[in-house]
Amino acid sequence: MCGIVGIVSSEDVNQQIYDSLLLLQHRGQDSTGIATMDNSMFHIYKSKGQVSTAYRTRDMRNLIGKIGLGHVRYATKGSAESIEEAQPFYVNAPYGIVLIHNGNLTNTRELEKQLFNIDRRHTNSSSDTEMLLNVFATELQSQVQNQELDPNHIFKAVRSLHKRIQGSYAAISLISGHGILAFRDPFGIRPLVIGKRVSSDNKEEWMIASESLVLENNDYQIERDVNPGEAVFISNQGEFFSQQCSDNPKLFPCSFEYVYLARPDSIMNGISVYKARLKMGDFLAETIKKTIKSGDVDVVMPIPDSSRPAAMQVARQLGIEYREGFFKNRYVGRTFIMPGQQKRKQSVRQKLNAMSTEFKNKNVLIVDDSIVRGTTSKQIVQMAKDAGANKVFFTSAAPPVRYPHVYGINMPTRKELIAHNRSIGQIAERLEIDNLVYQSIENLKKAIIDGSCVQDLDMCCFTGSYVTGNINEEYLDWIEMEYKS
Repeated sequence: MCGIVGIVSSEDVNQQIYDSLLLLQHRGQDSTGIATMDNSMFHIYKSKGQVSTAYRTRDMRNLIGKIGLGHVRYATKGSAESIEEAQPFYVNAPYGIVLIHNGNLTNTRELEKQLFNIDRRHTNSSSDTEMLLNVFATELQSQVQNQELDPNHIFKAVRSLHKRIQGSYAAISLISGHGILAFRDPFGIRPLVIGKRVSSDNKEEWMIASESLVLENNDYQIERDVNPGEAVFISNQGEFFSQQCSDNPKLFPCSFEYVYLARPDSIMNGISVYKARLKMGDFLAETIKKTIKSGDVDVVMPIPDSSRPAAMQVARQLGIEYREGFFKNRYVGRTFIMPGQQKRKQSVRQKLNAMSTEFKNKNVLIVDDSIVRGTTSKQIVQMAKDAGANKVFFTSAAPPVRYPHVYGINMPTRKELIAHNRSIGQIAERLEIDNLVYQSIENLKKAIIDGSCVQDLDMCCFTGSYVTGNINEEYLDWIEMEYKS
């Protein structure tokens, strides 16, 4: 999972990109990078860590240009510690291309051989983004062959790229001297939203980003999402071109975006994240009624922040008091995207504090957005007990996470998932709780897509069904071996 943004403006874009990356910080905390284009010259700066501490004044001054892109990274491929893995990536031919990417490619083993043996291209990192860039550069070079570049060449290159690449990818790229390109995989797994505004001198300005809140915050009008398999090219002069580049596009947005990853004030694929989370709470309440006796619960409490909407609806539907029992330290990052299990364990108590006045002698129903590894959940349960809770019931607004997620979320191994090959009773026993209630798969799907134009979702971590169709046991075993190494 990463956050990406690209801008075509009538003024220098460095500050706009910086501000946008601050808004996307929840999508990645490992590293960040900005690239701008001044005529045909690229200016690139990359750094480890979060946006607010990564860029100094002199770094920003060097990022000259009215077109640019930015990235925040949460490592799912390659090392989180190496600046060499940070995006954007650059190749010098053809023209000079810079690219950023959100997602995970799932045929990297085949691509590595193709790039070296057939395309004669060298990659300098283990990043699948660098592979994606080199595949695009190869296909664009084969389309141009000393001709003047036009949008049709670019779209043909993306069409060829779709035939070679498997997995999830929402990408934004700068082509030196020409403009900015954005494209999305044929399943639309990772989000990408287009916005437009008119400048004071009556010129059209464009922004493309992972989430709609970035566009709105910068006063861009939301136009639409980049469609699955579609490519969008915006020239240096702000001319907008688009084309469907996939033979069989189908929309399967990632369900986990709506459960946890995206900010609640975003709209992606025409679906409000906040409203989807409210509906998750409504459906979850119906399941709780069938599982926990009426009168057994004194208060409903969320784990801040992403579970609040669901918890509010649970309390409302059950007619039980809603209370905030956990106080969040906002200077600690999101524990789910902390690299390494030990760091996640350390950060939970730094991040949350249980207020004993809200727990003492009460039967508490805790609502969380999801339970992945169980590390955070177990510590939260213990914190509630230490604060004086009489009984602790735990609920998840998402179904059990039983399978690896291979499309850009750090759930690569089956053994680390608490729900893998365990019953709900066994999970409750490991978490040391009085009762455990999960959302059903069917209700999660209804909560997200009801009333929208979306027909289906990628729910691979809940169902084990992978929409790209190329994931098998051998691949999952290989992923686990790579993760261990």
